[in-house]
Amino acid sequence: MKLHPRQKLFLTVFLGVMTAMAPLSTDMYLPALPELSGDFGISASLTQMTLTMTMLGMALGQIFMGPLSDRFGRKKPLLLGMLVFTAASVGAHQSADIVPFLVFRFLQGFSGASGIVIARAIARDVVEGPALTRFFAVLMLVNGLAPIAAPVVGGQVLRFTSWRGIFALLVIVGIAQTVATITYRETLKPEERIKSVAQSFAKFPVLLRDRYFCGHCLLQFFFFGSFFSYIGGSSFVFQNVYHVSAQAYSLIFGGIGVGLFLAGALPARLAGRVRDEAMLKVSLIIPLIGSLLLLAGFLCTAPLWYAVLALFVTIVPLSVMGTASFSLALSREGKYAGSASALLGFSQMILGGAMMPLVGIAGPDNPLPMAVLMLAGYTLSLLVYSTMIRSRS
Repeated sequence: MKLHPRQKLFLTVFLGVMTAMAPLSTDMYLPALPELSGDFGISASLTQMTLTMTMLGMALGQIFMGPLSDRFGRKKPLLLGMLVFTAASVGAHQSADIVPFLVFRFLQGFSGASGIVIARAIARDVVEGPALTRFFAVLMLVNGLAPIAAPVVGGQVLRFTSWRGIFALLVIVGIAQTVATITYRETLKPEERIKSVAQSFAKFPVLLRDRYFCGHCLLQFFFFGSFFSYIGGSSFVFQNVYHVSAQAYSLIFGGIGVGLFLAGALPARLAGRVRDEAMLKVSLIIPLIGSLLLLAGFLCTAPLWYAVLALFVTIVPLSVMGTASFSLALSREGKYAGSASALLGFSQMILGGAMMPLVGIAGPDNPLPMAVLMLAGYTLSLLVYSTMIRSRS
């Protein structure tokens, strides 16, 4: 599809914010997790369950929203998702007990998933080949602003109000994205849509029987399991083990986010000159080394600067891995891009949601579970690449 510069700019910003729904829903209130734990009178593991419910909602939401977008077009499911996201954010803001809060967090994740999965499908609608890699890289750059800004904004909000103020901001984000969705022009033509949602769901087993595509799903599964272990555990590690303030933690988290943002520029600059497979391989090896350094540091009671540096090395390659893997996996899928994107997104979220409570299993003052889970995930990611992707690249 031929895009005018103005259309491309709108889609870049619009889709970038849509793919940022995940970090906005999680990262913004990470500095508030210890406060949330005290406010509701719950344990660290149960507090991290609030993140798990969001991840579970995002995983299941992508499975449903992807096929819906292949059948009914991208706009209608996206608009529905943004409306529900806004309503769920209001519910989370008003929750007086952990049970309704968990329910609204699930709904927030489920509806926010529409933005994540459909944004990728829209990208596949409008570009292909090396241009798709570059477009995904630009999306990752825009998306990379969220992990930088969200925890910093959340930390600053906590200076003036409670965690509820953070969810008030998410309500505003939901309203803004709803308005933007109304102005978006459909990119999936009626003649290109599948005939039924059942047809799209029937594509799932076909996709998973493709060893190469399944390899990318497993890669997302294990890699993001490690990443979300960091998301779920870092606030407790830095605030309870290293005794930094919520504001200082948000700056550390945002600093690592700056690295993610800068690394996100690499695939766009290298597309056409360096093969996606080569970028993918390097982005899997570096986090494995970083997680080994992190575990060694925690075992030796390393100082704060060492922990931050090790996490920086471990987390930053995510931007390159995500761009390269999605571009490779979706390049073959055509009109089933929504379903393929849904499976990849489901793979990202489902293990991460399960691992988040585990990082607090040894208590809020023990950093070892986070490091061990991260090392395990990165090791398995490299194993999947070696056995299912590299030989077929």
